[in-house]
Amino acid sequence: MPAHFEIHVNDVARAQTFYTKVLGWSFTPMDDAGGDAIGYHLIEGDGIGGTSALTGGLLKRPDASPAPGGPIRGCTLTFEVADVDERYATALAAGGAEALPPTDYPGIGRAAYCEDGEGNVFGMIQPAQGDA
Repeated sequence: MPAHFEIHVNDVARAQTFYTKVLGWSFTPMDDAGGDAIGYHLIEGDGIGGTSALTGGLLKRPDASPAPGGPIRGCTLTFEVADVDERYATALAAGGAEALPPTDYPGIGRAAYCEDGEGNVFGMIQPAQGDA
């Protein structure tokens, strides 16, 4: 069985727009097992969903969002992207907020964290290309 993550949000449509713009994801409502009643949507994207080793879901949060700028609740998911600076700028333009600006980590890559406008923080990383 693949690994699965879930992102809890208050405004499903806003979150879908955000993640579509920033990470190129698409969403399919889950109609079985009561998914429609809780606003559950399966995530499809590069390496996510279908027969991939990683699947994900986006669902309506059952209670209030964590306070903006407050401590992280849950895990921080980090997604590989081709250009951290470009995706970070896109995230901010799509309504996200800075959590950690793009930063170089020698031997690891360039990474950044953003808030998604729904109280969640996620990371993006552009892996190091190795020694030239």
